[in-house]
Amino acid sequence: MDKRQTRQLALLVAANTALAPLAIDAYLPALPAMAEALDTSVHHTELSLSIFLLGFSLGQLIFGPLSDRIGRKPVLLSGIFVFLLASLAITQVDSLEGLYALRFVQALGGGASVVNSSAIVRDCFSGREAAKVLSTVAVIMMLAPLIAPAIGSLLLGLAGWWLIFAFLAAYAAFLLVVLPFRLPETRRHREADEPPASIAQVARDYVSVMRHGPAMGYAITQAMGFGGMFAFITASPYVYMEHFGVTASWYPALFGANILFMFTANRLNVRLLSRMSPPRLLRIGIGIQLLAACLLVLALALGLDHLALMAPLLMLFVGANGMVAPNAISSALEYFPRISATANALIGSLQFASGALIGMLIAGLALDSLWPMILGMLGTALVSNILLRVLAGRRALARHAAPSD
Repeated sequence: MDKRQTRQLALLVAANTALAPLAIDAYLPALPAMAEALDTSVHHTELSLSIFLLGFSLGQLIFGPLSDRIGRKPVLLSGIFVFLLASLAITQVDSLEGLYALRFVQALGGGASVVNSSAIVRDCFSGREAAKVLSTVAVIMMLAPLIAPAIGSLLLGLAGWWLIFAFLAAYAAFLLVVLPFRLPETRRHREADEPPASIAQVARDYVSVMRHGPAMGYAITQAMGFGGMFAFITASPYVYMEHFGVTASWYPALFGANILFMFTANRLNVRLLSRMSPPRLLRIGIGIQLLAACLLVLALALGLDHLALMAPLLMLFVGANGMVAPNAISSALEYFPRISATANALIGSLQFASGALIGMLIAGLALDSLWPMILGMLGTALVSNILLRVLAGRRALARHAAPSD
């Protein structure tokens, strides 16, 4: 595959993957307005974020193996269509329960679509090359969470929160027009000795991934990195707009600064991949997150919870995911060339389940305090640093550092 084709594939995969950050981040500035419209509290509307992540997690678990069996494009396009219909339905929702239900359906479609993204890259590349392509995808994809809150804030001001979901439906419609003609089918042909699709075989595939210690080490590290980031995302409307008194128009700028930090870390990661293996860079990334989380705890304990200090530390923690995510995913998928979508489904499911559970805990506590968010970030950083060393030790590190990669 030449450079032009590689760039086109990366762009198409990123456009598909952007469904998730757009659906998560675009309506963050509207959460207080939605709470008022649905006659509930902002903490209850924040729970719709976690419900979306649970649906996204389930969608990947169900449709990842199906993608390995029948092809990437049929599953991807069906998922986008479901996402589109659910987004349109949300524009008419008038109850909190209806919002929860439709966000769950919307997430199922999004999960079916996005689960194919990393698998498509793995179909075409391996080793350091896959990590580099995933990093390029991440750079393009970061535009979505960078601009999504600003788009949401603009649409909120123009016509109300419902217009944000109309925008999401329009984006899904755009993908349905472009992807069928531009995105190739990358799933390899089934080998003669490969077992046919069945529930039992899917279960065996999942078990084979879960029993693989190093791969699970990378998968859990990715899940914890996302969980820590989602602790921030869930709490950010309260933290910035209520605790620190930032206006809805300035919120997107502060939120976007975290994405710029992630972009910087990602670009640095691409450059360093020519000299260092993905697992080594992954360890650096989670080390940075642990350091940032400890400094946040220390600052809050000493009563130094000022925006000028806390915001840069939050940016450092969230930004490190630009180094964590591509290295963790590429390292894990390296072990499963035959069932890459199944493996990616499990990785994605763990990632979004982690974010959902941590987000539910923080929103469910409904505490007007920074402690739930910061302790959630510290906990995920500790787990990722410990379990990566336990499950993916020196032998896995040596394998990825080999010249053949």
